[in-house]
Amino acid sequence: MNNRLLRKLLLIIVLGIALSILIVWLAIDLFAADYFSFLMEKYHLPKDEVQHIFLDAAHRYIIWAGFVAMMLAVSLGFLLIRRILGPLYQMGIVTGKVAQGDYTERVRVTSSDEIGELAKSFNGMTDSLQRFEQLRETMVANVAHELRAPLTNMRGYLEALSDGILPPSRKTFELLHEETLRLAALSNDLLTLSSADAARSTLKPKKINLREYILHALDLFRIQFAAKEIAVETEFIDGADEVLADPDKLGQVVHNLLQNVWQYTPRGGQVRVFVEPSPGWVRVTFGNPGAGIAEEDLPFIFERFYRGEKSRSREYGGAGIGLAIVKELIEAHGGQIGAESSAAETHIWFTLPR
Repeated sequence: MNNRLLRKLLLIIVLGIALSILIVWLAIDLFAADYFSFLMEKYHLPKDEVQHIFLDAAHRYIIWAGFVAMMLAVSLGFLLIRRILGPLYQMGIVTGKVAQGDYTERVRVTSSDEIGELAKSFNGMTDSLQRFEQLRETMVANVAHELRAPLTNMRGYLEALSDGILPPSRKTFELLHEETLRLAALSNDLLTLSSADAARSTLKPKKINLREYILHALDLFRIQFAAKEIAVETEFIDGADEVLADPDKLGQVVHNLLQNVWQYTPRGGQVRVFVEPSPGWVRVTFGNPGAGIAEEDLPFIFERFYRGEKSRSREYGGAGIGLAIVKELIEAHGGQIGAESSAAETHIWFTLPR
């Protein structure tokens, strides 16, 4: 353990006590001695002899008192300072381990003062770093998995074509084209997610008529909803027409959420979009029937590449990035996003400033 800071603080205590002793010593020599001399003359006592005895005794008592005070101060200071600096020493050790990729260590919180609060904040920072590292590892693994599946399929078809095992046909080339489109879609999603991460620095908000914006987006999805015979119900409560948002990024949000409800709504179902005002905010909710999201999956549906076993199975396609993009873009606007789900219906909502 590096004790340089401890030694410095103890040295400050020693110097402070030594300076105090020096001041008292000079005060006795310069002021108390003069006053003592005045009293000797006033009461006609032998001044020189008694004054010398007085100064010797005073100096002796100052030295002993100063020595005892210094020992007590150093002992108590050592214990108290060591207790105060203990979490700081631990932070140094934990920081070194974090730098090496070990996020398991935490600082012991032994007080509720400023040092204790610092230790709590440090532990919170380490928790966040560990969570981000886990998300990064999960993301890399999921990206590799998403890329491997179409690439493996394409490789298999191309090798079969090259070896003459599979005759070239329109169907084979269509399958290869589908896998190519799948890779292109994943690449576009990753680029969009990267742009969403940096959305705060590129945001250009302005007043938008939310009613017209959503109705226009629904019109663009009309053919897709009609293909699955999905009915769309909208409700716009008065006072919720305008929001402050970036038009392009809000368009990405609405598109992703409509794509989401279209994918997970069964044929013949009904999608509901309703907009309601609240003080300073507008809340937009997209609801769709179908298999609900499991309670243990619900807190994670906005994480990148996350797909629950029931609610986001691979049979629906996609790479699990759409809702992560929505979350980044909404939070870039200063809004919030959330979800509620039951066995019959799922609601995904977001808020934007007015």
